[in-house]
Amino acid sequence: MGKIKPRDRDAIIQALHFGASPRIGIQHIAVGRSAEVEAIINDLERIKNDGNSIKFVIGRFGAGKSFFLTLSSDIALSKKFVVTQADITQERLLHSPENKGKARALYTELMRNLSVKAKLEGGALRSIIEGYISNIETKCRKEGKDERSRSFERDVTNYIYEDLNFLQDFVSGSDFSLVLGKYFEGYQSCNDTLMDNAIKWLSGEYTTKLQANKDLGVRTFIDDSNYYNYLKLWAKFFVKKAGYAGFLITLDEMGTISQNLNHGPSREANYKMLLDIVNNCVQGGVTTGIGFIFAGTDDFLDDPRRGIASYPALDQRLRENTIEKSVARGVKDCSGPVIRLDSLSKEETMMLLMNIRNVYANGDESKYLLSDKDLERFLIHCTKTLGYEEYSGPREITKGFVKALTLLEKDPKIPLTKILGDEKVIAKKAEGKLKTIQL
Repeated sequence: MGKIKPRDRDAIIQALHFGASPRIGIQHIAVGRSAEVEAIINDLERIKNDGNSIKFVIGRFGAGKSFFLTLSSDIALSKKFVVTQADITQERLLHSPENKGKARALYTELMRNLSVKAKLEGGALRSIIEGYISNIETKCRKEGKDERSRSFERDVTNYIYEDLNFLQDFVSGSDFSLVLGKYFEGYQSCNDTLMDNAIKWLSGEYTTKLQANKDLGVRTFIDDSNYYNYLKLWAKFFVKKAGYAGFLITLDEMGTISQNLNHGPSREANYKMLLDIVNNCVQGGVTTGIGFIFAGTDDFLDDPRRGIASYPALDQRLRENTIEKSVARGVKDCSGPVIRLDSLSKEETMMLLMNIRNVYANGDESKYLLSDKDLERFLIHCTKTLGYEEYSGPREITKGFVKALTLLEKDPKIPLTKILGDEKVIAKKAEGKLKTIQL
């Protein structure tokens, strides 16, 4: 299967210990989801061709939603996208009541987590901007401008402002391009304070017009009411000027809106914001080069009292009607806005365990701590212990499997039966629940 980088191995094992999705190296353990992955790839191609996309990934706790978001981001990175992600919390929302900064906090988190292929773990904002500046400097040199002349800095500055002039046609584009220009001024003059202030403004960390005007000469700042405009501007900048294929935003834990926001009007305001994003993506227009993937539980989508189902305008956009269901009866179709994550098959789960075993051994088959037969016995144990419905979710089984591998790594001589229990008892209790897995 190939050698695994120690950095990837450690990141994967550490994440699986906590039942989380690894941020890097996910390609080493990914299995199944072929129809779902194909749908995401098609959406990325649409974005790349100056379009947009939106998907809702729905599944129960432990079904692999976060894993699927990370896999989608990994695919996007390989196709030269800028990607970012954040979890929705009670302090980071799509809409903030009474301008309390909760939507701005979400925007700031998204900017902090910006990633590109050369910078996978976030924090890519500066490198993206400086890459753009470097490209502009190269263009100026090709046009015959001498970088040793005193006018070179002024020439590049003028070029940048002219190059970003197209943003003036979009809401908030004027200040956005002005602050990017300020970053370049600081870059050329080695003024770290000016560069830091520009990044602070672009990241949504200013909270008053007075301070923004004092530091950068702009009379606005990114707040709860306008942050979405800036996400669209970033998409324009990444695609049109920075040389990227598109901008993918993934938001997890959307169930926070339905389950944890007890104030009805606050929930509705967040659904209204979500509806605006959906409408923008569906109707096209100025929203191009950007894609969204939202992940949440079944209740987030289906709960008629607190979920999307309680907000008819949005529910009608996402829910299949009776004709759609009858046309696609018995056929898995992921081309629509909603992807429901099914349980992994027994064969896919077995392959997942094989992949984790391979990662744990750094890709060296001679160091495998468990045989294929041992993996079968582990699956039978999981079915007996958790019940089929619980077992079929990846999170719990992978946590238990990594725990078993950790114990075996400390003492390779310890029998698996001591970790799992007596084999005959396991087999007897599992009888009728799960047939022996055939590879």
